[in-house]
Amino acid sequence: MTEPNAIKPVSEFVWPVRVYWEDTDAGGVVYHAQYLNFFERARTEWLRSRNIHQSRIAAEEGIVFAIRRMQLDWLLPARLDDVLNVSVHSVSTGAARLSFSQSMVRREDNALLASAEVMAVCLDARQFKPIKMPEHIRTEIENVQ
Repeated sequence: MTEPNAIKPVSEFVWPVRVYWEDTDAGGVVYHAQYLNFFERARTEWLRSRNIHQSRIAAEEGIVFAIRRMQLDWLLPARLDDVLNVSVHSVSTGAARLSFSQSMVRREDNALLASAEVMAVCLDARQFKPIKMPEHIRTEIENVQ
C-alpha cells in the first residue's frame, strides 16, 4: 500500500538541453546558477506534458507555483556544446505542494552531472499566499504512468 503523498516514481520524463556560450563561465563550464534554469525547463515541460500550462492556470485560475525549497548536488561539470538530458523521475503532492526528484546527465557518456530535489507550492497569484491545489491539477499529476 502506498502511503499518502509519498514520492511516486513516474515514467522518466527527459528534456534535452544543449549548452551554449551564454550558459558558461569564462572557462566553458556551465555556470552553477544555470543548472537551476535547466531543471526548471524540465519541470515546466513535464507539467505541460500533463496538460498543466502554468500561464493558463495563472490567467484563468489565479494560481501560480513558486519554489519553496531546492537541494542540488553538483557531481561533474557540464561544458560548452554538451547535450544534457534533464529528467523528472518522481513526483509527490500535498494539499498545496509539489515535490520533484530530478537528474541531469550528459547524453554522450550518460554521466550523472547533477541531481535536484525540488518543492514547489501552489499560491494565490494576487496575494502570494499558499492555497489548496485544485483537484483537476492534482488528478493530472497523480495519474502519472
